[in-house]
Amino acid sequence: MTATSLMTQITKGRNPKPRRVMLYGTHGIGKSTFGAMAETPIFIPTEDGLGDIECESFPLAKSLGDVMAALESLYSSDHGYKTVVIDSLDWLERLIWNEVCEDEQVESIEKIGYAKGYAFAIEKWRTVLGALDALRGDRGMTVVVLAHAKIEKFENPETVPYDRYSPRLHKLASALVQEWADEVLFATYKVLTVKVDEGFNKAKHNGVGTGERVIRTVERPAHVAKNRLSLPEELPLDYRVFAAHVAGTRGDAAPPTNQNTDVAPAPGDAVTPSAAN
Repeated sequence: MTATSLMTQITKGRNPKPRRVMLYGTHGIGKSTFGAMAETPIFIPTEDGLGDIECESFPLAKSLGDVMAALESLYSSDHGYKTVVIDSLDWLERLIWNEVCEDEQVESIEKIGYAKGYAFAIEKWRTVLGALDALRGDRGMTVVVLAHAKIEKFENPETVPYDRYSPRLHKLASALVQEWADEVLFATYKVLTVKVDEGFNKAKHNGVGTGERVIRTVERPAHVAKNRLSLPEELPLDYRVFAAHVAGTRGDAAPPTNQNTDVAPAPGDAVTPSAAN
């Protein structure tokens, strides 16, 4: 390619694309419900947890080949789905490890010396993410990937080590997926601190849960998170609100979402998109 031909390919202005959203959080907080609220979603389940959610999904994936077959079907077939949801990444990781073990003819990924098994797994992760990018780029699909949370010890070079929430993935896979995603969102319950007077000029602070489910969009010492659209630091755990904010930051009209009331959060948790403005 010549320098002249490169000059003719310069682009100007924004070129918004469907989002690549990673949502992680504790078990049962509503991650799958968040995905089911997206625009015309189709689930690729790697764990059996969709029984109580009104949604459309492929059969439970029992191998990495099943996952790739579902992604290929979405890419090559005619359909009306606008969002693909992988539920969940940590169970997908098990399928990836199983295939690595089959390739290397070992019983456990730990049996592959010098931690090479996890490096082999990264190549398979890249294949999955590449397929998701193809759906996003060529089929115009939003990508939502869900994961459970774990508490890890973070070795911050500027402070003493401390605990924080992060996706429940091997550190190499977690770093790769976080870099790939446009948004990394942490789902949690909102907690307030209350000062309690114990007398004799002594006081302590207690945490009080409100039951409100929220997502954090910015990294803090307690959790991993990021966003590329200057979103508010905290949002309700409601895909419709998230989508409205994404549209607002780009000057677009809010995209349609799944309005099925069967996937709405519990009373008191939901906030309509208009409340996000």
